[in-house]
Amino acid sequence: MMTVARYLSCLLLLTGLLVSSTPALAEDTVCIQCHGAQQGRLGAPVAAWRQSIHAKNGISCHNCHGGDPTDFAMAMSPERGFRGKPSYTEVPEFCGRCHIGVKEDYLASAHGRALDKGGAQCVMCHQNHRVQKASLELINEKSCTRCHSYERAKVIKAAIGDTDHMLTGLDKDLRALGKQGIAVKKMEGATFALRNDFHRLFHSVDVEKVRSETAAFQQRGAEIRKQIDVIHDELNQRKLWGGIVAGLLFLASIICFLMRKTYHQEEQAQR
Repeated sequence: MMTVARYLSCLLLLTGLLVSSTPALAEDTVCIQCHGAQQGRLGAPVAAWRQSIHAKNGISCHNCHGGDPTDFAMAMSPERGFRGKPSYTEVPEFCGRCHIGVKEDYLASAHGRALDKGGAQCVMCHQNHRVQKASLELINEKSCTRCHSYERAKVIKAAIGDTDHMLTGLDKDLRALGKQGIAVKKMEGATFALRNDFHRLFHSVDVEKVRSETAAFQQRGAEIRKQIDVIHDELNQRKLWGGIVAGLLFLASIICFLMRKTYHQEEQAQR
């Protein structure tokens, strides 16, 4: 039989394993602690990062810049993988370590081919620390006219608009179904993959390519929409039959009440 001392030792060991296997929260890294306490340019990246899509998804400083996020002394050590700040032309490779597909299409695009001449790269549209989620709003006249006219970008934005709205609608419906306890993980994964592939398309900044390939993305979205509609139909049927059953039970209760009342009235009349 296990003694109390041995039981406590095992419990402490298990607790230690659980704690050590749980990743630290982004806000707990030494990078955030150090820079977050500073003013001016050294503290500004943290304030900007907290408003980013990276922060929302748990992507912190070390995920991009490397280093050891748990050790103040080694946080910026090349020995721990610290790679520092990329130069202007290094940014696509820097971001492309995670966004591989987007990087490939970008490098083949007019923007990517003009990179050595100051062509637009990731942070010009998405920002560096306050990284913005890819959306139609990023394609706008104010941003695009910093380098060229807005006409070409406007055409691309119009070409991808319907598909982007479709993806937004799929996300919204899947979240709503998930809150109702419906298993939607597979459809969420398919939508996530579709969105990533679609974002690759418009990073090519090729109007004809966008127009010619959009139909295929619309078809993939339509397949997911069919699955969602089937679930909605089933839920509506359940509600309908649930309402019918509830109505029948209510009607049965009224009939029982009336029968009982009539029985009591007849019983009293016979007395």
